[in-house]
Amino acid sequence: LSRFYPMVWRIKNKLPQLKTVIATNIKEHFAGHMRLLYTLAKEKKEGDRVDLRGGDFWLQDLLNKNAGAAVPRPAITPQTEACFLYTGGTTGVSKGAVLTHRNLVANVYQCKAWLTDAQEGKEVTLSVLPFFHSYGMTASMNFPVYTSGTMVLLPRFDLKMVLKLIDQEKPSLFPGVPTIYVAINNYPEIKKHNLGHIRVCLSGAAPLPVEVQSTFEKLTGGRLVEAYGLSETSPAALINPVNGLRKAGSIGVPIPSTYAKVVDAEDPAKEMPMGESGELAIMGPQVMKGYHNMPEQNKEAIVDGWFRTGDMATMDEDGFFYIVDRKKDMIITGGFNIYPREIEEVLYSHEKISEAAVVGIPDKYKGESIKAFIVLKEGQTMTEQEVIDFCAENLTRYKVPKQVEFRSELPKTMVGKILRRVLLEEEEAKMELHEDKPGEPGEKEEN
Repeated sequence: LSRFYPMVWRIKNKLPQLKTVIATNIKEHFAGHMRLLYTLAKEKKEGDRVDLRGGDFWLQDLLNKNAGAAVPRPAITPQTEACFLYTGGTTGVSKGAVLTHRNLVANVYQCKAWLTDAQEGKEVTLSVLPFFHSYGMTASMNFPVYTSGTMVLLPRFDLKMVLKLIDQEKPSLFPGVPTIYVAINNYPEIKKHNLGHIRVCLSGAAPLPVEVQSTFEKLTGGRLVEAYGLSETSPAALINPVNGLRKAGSIGVPIPSTYAKVVDAEDPAKEMPMGESGELAIMGPQVMKGYHNMPEQNKEAIVDGWFRTGDMATMDEDGFFYIVDRKKDMIITGGFNIYPREIEEVLYSHEKISEAAVVGIPDKYKGESIKAFIVLKEGQTMTEQEVIDFCAENLTRYKVPKQVEFRSELPKTMVGKILRRVLLEEEEAKMELHEDKPGEPGEKEEN
């Protein structure tokens, strides 16, 4: 988009291989009168009016230049690469998952088999998730196309606009992420809106707190089920049944043609006993071809056809899987292994808390110390001690946060997933800054 063009040029010296930038102005996609109004009233204000540098092109000029030209159609097979989807980078460097046409088509067929009551040509999907994200691509774009459904398109999540469109368009399907459902649950005037047409919501990309799920279902009368997937699995891999047995806090069971197991994190050839924690591994037609230009990472990520997710999980006697947490997010304090999700579930159950994230910050005595970041609901107040006391009532002593920080918002990815990694980086930067400053005379370090 032209509004991002200046940003690209600011970092161009770090991108020696970048030769050409192709830009498009959002107004090109508006109807005639809307395009004129946008040009006069908003184009400059929104930052869309830019001048391109030499060697760069407007997309519209390229399209017009090639209009009517015969374009050779490439031969497509199921194994042909369809797209490179880059992982969110929530725990490290983003990697390009190479997905084939078979991966994408198979995943849509799997989702259709799962949503058994989906009606051809009748479903209305509220497509608020970005299509460049694996979840949005499959659940909000490919699935409605495959089922001849209607897509209600939004460029980004805006709560008031979402609620307005729910009233107007009466969507039956609403794929989203927990932060979206949290925002709807906490909206003070939510009862003025008619959410009763929403039949099924899939929540993915991040853990769905049980409290968020139950509150949203009371508001809508529909079903909000937790699903699990990754860019590397196109993305859907496990989903709770929409109708029939489902388990709160579970990511469900494998979708058709998909296998899942829990393996030893150090030895993926060893399968863990039922109920014991280990790394979740997945096999199925939706698993990626591999990471782009990363042969060493591919050897580690895919072992004998099984993709190692990096998520720690357990499986119960009914075959339902539960994510304990990301392997890289595990906190080790005083020799105890602690997963942030367990603490976050407790925090989300507090009536005053809207959002929460927990990280392990470096501690010279215990290795890591637990810190909670809290966003309160509108108009609410809490003290650090209140949060700690609430956790002490609901958690084992060593899992209680030692520090609490209140914020107006938490860092998130474009799809709305909370970035624990950014919070940890901010804490580490603070500590480095503190260590670089000489202590004042008579200053003592506190334990």
